[in-house]
This record gives sequence, structure tokens and C-alpha cells, in this order.
Amino acid sequence: MKNLWAPWRVSYILGPKADKCVFCLEQDSSQDKERLVLYRGRRCFVIMNKYPYCNGHIMVAPLDHVACITELDAESSAEFMTLVQRCTNILREHFKAQGINIGINLGEAAGAGVREHLHCHLVPRWNGDSNFMAVMADLRTIPQHLDETYQALLPYFKTLHI
Repeated sequence: MKNLWAPWRVSYILGPKADKCVFCLEQDSSQDKERLVLYRGRRCFVIMNKYPYCNGHIMVAPLDHVACITELDAESSAEFMTLVQRCTNILREHFKAQGINIGINLGEAAGAGVREHLHCHLVPRWNGDSNFMAVMADLRTIPQHLDETYQALLPYFKTLHI
């Protein structure tokens, strides 16, 4: 058996677990870069997934701590979906994604890792991106460091106004 090393994962495995919701943002935006927050709207925000399925994996979430899409008021719901649409365009433009998985997992039974705060995953995809690494080694390869991806995506969101 061959070993593939992913030493950056140990900080998540051994590190302290948050005692608060990972999707609840402070009003102060000084930690946005560290938390990988790309955009703050009036009612929703865009954040990169710190443990992505593939390069460019981002999420849209409401600022309010709600668990289900049915708990959003009309204005929050509209901003949420508008951000999903804009993020789709950004992922297509920047990553030249040939497809995008867009999904919301409501509840533990549906696969929600964080079930107490609604969030929508956007995962760019390319033909053939599920190669032998995922099939044979149960491993995903991410070709770009999160900090580099953050810096590359940030300009798209700095000009975004919803």
C-alpha cells in the first residue's frame, strides 16, 4: 500500500473544535480573510470551504442563524438565490468549469455536516475530474492552495453588488 500525505488536515483533526456555529459571522470583517469570506451582502454571504471537495468549492449562507430554507424571509431568500446565481457565473468564468454541483443538505439524514445553519455548496466540475485518485485511493487532489484561490476569487466579489 502506498501512502499519500495531506499534512494540512492534521490541524483540523487534532485542533480545537468550534464551540459556536462555523457559519455565524462576527459583524467585524477583520477576520474575513482568515475565515475565507469572499463577500458579505445585506442578508447573506459567500465563503470558501476550508476542506473543499475540489478547487473553487464555495458556499452561500444567510447571515441569520437558520437551519432550513423555509425559515428565510422573502428578501433573504431572494439574496440567497441571487448569490448562488452570481457565484455560478464567477466559477464558470474564473475556473472555466464545465459543470457545477449546487446543493443544499437539510438535516443530518440528508448529509448536512453543519445542520444548524443553512448553506448552499457550489462545486465546480470538469470532465474527467474524478480520476483514479478518488476511485483507488479515496483521495481528492486540490491543485491550488486555499490562500491562492481566495486571492484569485476575491476581485470578482469586490465588484459584486446585490
